[in-house]
Amino acid sequence: MSQSTPTLAQLQRGLQLSEQIAALEAELAALFSGSPAPKAVAAVAAVAAPVAKAPAAVKKGGMSAAGRARIVAAQKARWAKIRAGKAPAPKAPAAKAPAAPAAKAAKVTGKKKRVVSPEVKAKLAAAMKARWAAAKAGKGPSPTSKKK
Repeated sequence: MSQSTPTLAQLQRGLQLSEQIAALEAELAALFSGSPAPKAVAAVAAVAAPVAKAPAAVKKGGMSAAGRARIVAAQKARWAKIRAGKAPAPKAPAAKAPAAPAAKAAKVTGKKKRVVSPEVKAKLAAAMKARWAAAKAGKGPSPTSKKK
């Protein structure tokens, strides 16, 4: 069986253990000789302490309560400013007809929905019917064919 070379961490741990053993032997010798050995006690305390601790995990993204309170106050001020510019909406009766899809889209996006007049709708429909008629007669491309 061949032995592999020890890693740096193993060597450091071995050195630490041998220093602890030497310090404990010195303390044991002082204990039986009857004289206190302050150097031995200090050496044991120094060696028993870990050589190098890994840094504690740092909490990321934490926010203090004061910081959170400042953000909340600023947001409330922004909403108050927005609401101050608008007149309070009158209460609608409960049995109101559902809003049109265009009105719903305007509420969601905040922009006014563009509406096509009936005259323009009629022109668009007539143009589409003409394109389909031409396609069916074989005179032009299909209205759904992709342009190149």
